[in-house]
Amino acid sequence: MQKRYMSIWFSTLLTDWILIKRPALKALPLVFSDKAGNRMVITATSKEAALLGIHTGMPLADARAIVPDLEVIENQGHRIERLLKALGEWCIRYTPLVAVEADQGLIMDISGCAHLWGGEREYLREIVNRLRGLGYQVRAAIADTMGTAWAISRYGKLSPIIKSGEELNALLQLPPMALRLSPVASQKLIKLGLKTVGSFISMPRSVLRRRIGEESMERIEQILGQKEEEFSPLVVPELYSERLESMEPIRTRKGIEIAIEKLLTRICNHLERDGMGLRSALLQSYRIDGKVIKTEIGTNSASAHISHLMKLFSLKIDQIEPKMGIELFTMDAVKVEPVDPHQAALWSAEKGMEDQKVAELLDRLAGKVGTQAIQRYLPQAHHWPERSIKKVDSLLETLSLPWRTDRLRPVQLLKVPEPVQVSAPIPDYPPMLFRYQGITHQVKKADGPERIEREWWLEEGEHRDYYQLEDAEGKRYWLFRSGHYSSEKTSGWFIHGFFA
Repeated sequence: MQKRYMSIWFSTLLTDWILIKRPALKALPLVFSDKAGNRMVITATSKEAALLGIHTGMPLADARAIVPDLEVIENQGHRIERLLKALGEWCIRYTPLVAVEADQGLIMDISGCAHLWGGEREYLREIVNRLRGLGYQVRAAIADTMGTAWAISRYGKLSPIIKSGEELNALLQLPPMALRLSPVASQKLIKLGLKTVGSFISMPRSVLRRRIGEESMERIEQILGQKEEEFSPLVVPELYSERLESMEPIRTRKGIEIAIEKLLTRICNHLERDGMGLRSALLQSYRIDGKVIKTEIGTNSASAHISHLMKLFSLKIDQIEPKMGIELFTMDAVKVEPVDPHQAALWSAEKGMEDQKVAELLDRLAGKVGTQAIQRYLPQAHHWPERSIKKVDSLLETLSLPWRTDRLRPVQLLKVPEPVQVSAPIPDYPPMLFRYQGITHQVKKADGPERIEREWWLEEGEHRDYYQLEDAEGKRYWLFRSGHYSSEKTSGWFIHGFFA
């Protein structure tokens, strides 16, 4: 297969980044500066600043003399490498081989990838439009060699896509700098009147070598594909990820099920080999019209049980609309955790939260009603209600102290108590009725008060007198009065929970 490369150039990387974070600066002339020797110099400029005559390398003092109200951000040069690395990892969705390139750019080995987006033109347009949509000004080009793609992305004025074998013709009208020669070599050529690649590229190699040096000659050979150039892709932390391409677009539910099962089998085999289990997975279905459908599942405990995970995906297959067809599926294990030894014997007779059947049942329920509907709590060593329980994400976390059973507590506790209107015969009696969310509840039975003092070593505030109330419909509530009753102020009443 013929190698194809795409070069992406972020011409104003730093200023784009800060404008994304601080949109209010968009209309202002903006520059970045850093220390060079004993003075501050401009390291990056926005378009507005460039139009006013500010350029990189200019002393900051000179720039301020030209534009007194210049917006200056200092010492951010270190951020370029981090930004390029993050953008490179983002681009891995388009090809697994992405490398950081000199001069604020990325180089991507796209061999065999572009057809998934309908061809190189659509592939390039998709990437450029997505990056511009994020707020970055970019130029991109595709060619057989990294050097040609680099040159066209920065200096090209015609087509950004160079056909195989057309590299030399595409370079002829470009300046010497497009060949990634050293500044000294480029200036030598320009001083000799050789202002375009076409004016010197056909010279004998021995003549050129004497004028521009061995290193620059090597650059020329690389850009023309006569010498291989080193490509060092980003090393992303290893993920459990699989992709499945289809020879024909998939349009049926059965076809989607088969694709998911194949991907799950591959991922789960890798997980089991490493003693890991899946907690969260992302399926991405690439339709031939360019749309990507994302489907996520989550589990309550780490699992590599293919049948169980397949049931979770089956609940969401109806949300995957194939339309004209799906040509590529990818699946990523977004979150994985070590699998406990007891899970090796799945579907065992163990009871309680350690029984894998319980975890898998909860997963299926979450797939139907949503993960937010299933919550697990454990007790904490506090008597103040809001701090007496904690929410946990794992089924494997064990009790550090037993549940309190000497006092009846509601099965549902509101995160924040809500105010209610109450009518009581005398201050320390239970309410006769209360109004909550516009509905009046007639109290038929009541128990209390139970006084709970605030934990003074943690916070200041009044105590609470709690009452258990049952209304005419048999529903039971947990209400409290905040603080002592006083004729000087109206006592505040709140609802805090609901009993079964």
